[in-house]
Order: sequence, then structure tokens, then C-alpha cells
Amino acid sequence: MTDLLLLHGAIGSAAQLQALKDLLSPHFKVHAVEFSGHGKTAFAEDFSIAQFAKELHGYITTHQLQQPHVLGYSMGGFVALKLASEHPNALGKIMTLATKFHWDPETAAREIKMLNAEKIEEKLPAFAQTLEARHQTIGWKKVLSKTADMMLAMGNDNPLSKEHFELISNPVRLSIGDRDQMVTLEETIQVYRQIKNASFQIFPETPHPIEKMNLNQLVMALNQFTSAK
Repeated sequence: MTDLLLLHGAIGSAAQLQALKDLLSPHFKVHAVEFSGHGKTAFAEDFSIAQFAKELHGYITTHQLQQPHVLGYSMGGFVALKLASEHPNALGKIMTLATKFHWDPETAAREIKMLNAEKIEEKLPAFAQTLEARHQTIGWKKVLSKTADMMLAMGNDNPLSKEHFELISNPVRLSIGDRDQMVTLEETIQVYRQIKNASFQIFPETPHPIEKMNLNQLVMALNQFTSAK
């Protein structure tokens, strides 16, 4: 059975993707990789895209995987492409879902506003409880703080540039929901044009949160992509 790495997004965790993992398990040997500082995984030396790409490469090496396919949601897709630009033979086919590629200081400042723990507790108490239950190692407020710092760094120096995308030789499927309010079609199409072996897919009536995604539709699309010659 083909190995598939399932990668979560920012302020997410492996457990958040359990329902998707269950649907994918009949088709792949699924590895739900959890980045350090998230969920139940201890904090490592750094909290950055470079660190997470290093951890992903380490996971592949430790488990002796041979070019596993990847489904990376949001930040997870960004990390997968970062690794692919640095280690061309580490991964097989890569499908990204709702991955934000355009980062500058203005973009980072806008996204950071969504990570205010006090406002989340005040206006979205149910979400605050979800985050508290999700992040049991360093705590959800620290995860938000470190994610904000990471986004600020990305805004000042985007870890993925045109030069990085041009180095990627893997088959890549860039996918986005048509109702995503965080990721634009324009930035996704721009990257699609920069990766030599890329394809592009839009999911209808689909916002950014993976919890609102039609998972059966996603599984069907991933199967089609990974099985194509």
C-alpha cells in the first residue's frame, strides 16, 4: 500500500485530521505527521517553516519511506513544498489544500490579528475550548503566540519564492476552495504557473477550514491525482 503523509495546518494538529485519515486509510498507508509544538508533540528548537520541513524530512528518514505522497492542508502544503524544493527525491506526488503562498508584512499583520487569544476567548469561547483541548503540550495560547511570530517572519522573508518553486520537479496538485477567505485564487494560480509539473483544482462551495470541507470529495480528488500516470 502506498504511503501518504497527512500534514496539518497552522494551529492545527494530527488529531484534527482523524476523520480524513479514516477515509484515506482504505486507499493508503496514512501517516498523520504532527509538527513540534502542536497537539501532543513537544516543542523543538524552533517554530518555523524551515524547522517543520526538517522534521518532515526526519520523519521520512526515520520510517524509511520511499517518496511518499503528501496531502498538506494550509501550512502543511507550504511545508511539503519547502521540503520538495530542498530535497527533490524525498517526496512523491504533493497535493496542497488551501495553502497560502503570498506573504508580505501587510499580509502577516492581517493574519496575526486572527490569533489574539483574548479576543478568541471573548468572542469565540467554543473555539478557545477546542484549541485548549487540541494543544496539550505547550498550551494553545503559546501556540498562537509562536504562530504569530512565525507569520511575522514569513511576512518579512517569505520561505518560498519563485526560485524555490522552479526547483520543484514533483507532480504537484494545488487545490483551493472557491469560498476561501484566506487564500486567493490569484496567488495559487501564480504558483501553479511557476511549478513545472503542477496542476490546479478548485473545490466548489468550500471555505478555508478543513472542518467544512467535503472530505469524500477531497479523497476522490486525491485518489485521482495520485493514481494518474
